[in-house]
Amino acid sequence: MPRVLALLLFAIAVVLPSQAAAQTSAPTGGAQFGLPEPAPIVTPGSVATLLPDGTAAAPADAPPQVQAAIHAANRLVNKPYKYGGGHARIEDSGYDCSGTVSYALHHAGLLKTPLASGGFMRWGVRGRGQWISVYAHGGHAYAIIAGLRLDTSAAGVSARVTRRFSKALERGPRWRPTVRSARGYRVRHPDGF
Repeated sequence: MPRVLALLLFAIAVVLPSQAAAQTSAPTGGAQFGLPEPAPIVTPGSVATLLPDGTAAAPADAPPQVQAAIHAANRLVNKPYKYGGGHARIEDSGYDCSGTVSYALHHAGLLKTPLASGGFMRWGVRGRGQWISVYAHGGHAYAIIAGLRLDTSAAGVSARVTRRFSKALERGPRWRPTVRSARGYRVRHPDGF
């Protein structure tokens, strides 16, 4: 009897998951049984928290769209910088500054199609938002989402800060633990946020 139980447990633990994983690559449009995306990490309060792995925990008090923007941006933290990335298609192999901001806003349901930096200068409502602010000029764009900066540039990040957040100095879409100068940028936000 113990041998039968061991075989049954083996089938449940090894065979069934491998069959489900094999179905994830089926191009037939049938059921997909891949691993579910991890649940978004949420932190108490109204300010996002930068985690040691470079992702951000969304604040529990934030509206669902803000939490969705943070969760979406977390998927980009290991992507490389790619000029024009995220513009021709929202899912890309790398992202530039405005492609990064577009990705987060698109997945939050706040932007239909990606915008270039200049497009963000006229997007949304003028001024800072309560939850999301997009800073843009003709050559760069970044966002502050629930108090945390989403940017492809490490401007304003010191080496002292990177001891705790090693990804903060890397080039590409990253959450940055510090603010940067907004001089020369127009500030816009999605209506209601």
